[in-house]
Amino acid sequence: MARAAGARGRPGGCRRRWRCGRGALVACAAWTAGWVLAAALLLRAHPGVLPERCTDEKSRRILASLCRDYRGGALAGDLCEDLCVAGRLRYRRSLHCGRGKKVLQADWRGRPVILKSTQEAFSSFRPAEAGAAGLPEADLLLLLAGEVRSALGLEPAGSLAPLRPGRRGARWRGQLASLWSLAQQEEFVLLSALRGLSPHAPPVLGSCGHFYAVEHLAAGSAHRAALFPLDGPPRRRARAVGHVALSFLDLVRHFDRDFSHRLHLCDVKPENFAIRRDFTVVAIDVDMAFFEPKMREILEQNCTGDEDCSFFDCFSKCDLRVNKCGAQRVNSNLQVVCDKIFRHWFSSALKGAALSPQLQRQLRGAVQECAGSSPQGAAPAVFWKLRRLLQAALRELQEAEK
Repeated sequence: MARAAGARGRPGGCRRRWRCGRGALVACAAWTAGWVLAAALLLRAHPGVLPERCTDEKSRRILASLCRDYRGGALAGDLCEDLCVAGRLRYRRSLHCGRGKKVLQADWRGRPVILKSTQEAFSSFRPAEAGAAGLPEADLLLLLAGEVRSALGLEPAGSLAPLRPGRRGARWRGQLASLWSLAQQEEFVLLSALRGLSPHAPPVLGSCGHFYAVEHLAAGSAHRAALFPLDGPPRRRARAVGHVALSFLDLVRHFDRDFSHRLHLCDVKPENFAIRRDFTVVAIDVDMAFFEPKMREILEQNCTGDEDCSFFDCFSKCDLRVNKCGAQRVNSNLQVVCDKIFRHWFSSALKGAALSPQLQRQLRGAVQECAGSSPQGAAPAVFWKLRRLLQAALRELQEAEK
């Protein structure tokens, strides 16, 4: 009887389970449809929420529009003739076209270059003040100095040659409008300020309208085992890593000491750096690099805790008495480089590198000490310890090759 009752009960149970399963399926479908509808409405209201695909067709349209504006006299630049008329500056591919940054690779007279701008369209930039085209050069320079001051957070010093207005002629208005569009791009202004002063920053090669060109270098990538394109057998690769690490230390010391104000790097990752053939490290993306006055302005915000006082890789501390972040950065460029670059290289043994286990342990310990330093940043002693150990590693590797 029990078996019979169980047998009789199973079909009914199956029907109940089917009803439950069908109900769950309907509920799941309704939930999914709701999210799809919400996403569609969000994208309709804010079409820029998702990054736009970097297609060749779109990039060519951007440059075609640039050249139309050039031919119409709306903009100018020392690269416009090569790009729009002579064909000596040729588009190759798009590297990035997200919001706030357009990066294109091109060949300029047989040399690979990068074209950059923060906006696609020239018309997206704020125009020069009314009547600026008729001002004397001295007054124009004062206006441009104001733009530079806004971008850098300090008074312009030295030569800003790429931002100096040229001779007045048929293209004067286009030239002035182009200068204004470039002066509104903080990276361009910073690279112009560093021109001829730093081996660790790419020089501006020229511009056309709101796009400016810098040299194309071998950029880093978190997906590479050595972060940078360092090919060859393990020992040669280890030597290259040693040279690049020493150049990173030079870059850190250079940015800390060699300008009137410290230059803070707030976005340290392999993709933002490149190496030359002699292993010199170059900061190729300095959108998040700021001199001390601007850094203090950025950090000094309202807060309820230390977590509110972080600006990417640059940290401050919250003063709970006034609920204000301190203007002084409490970590350092060296600390972040140790954490985000050196840890990748030295957190484990360098296999096949012919380095003594003792030296490898010392390097690993020094990097850990540097990356995990006090909130006030890595001590100067750690810098010199790392430098000494890296030089010793290169000597060992050189001896092993004899």
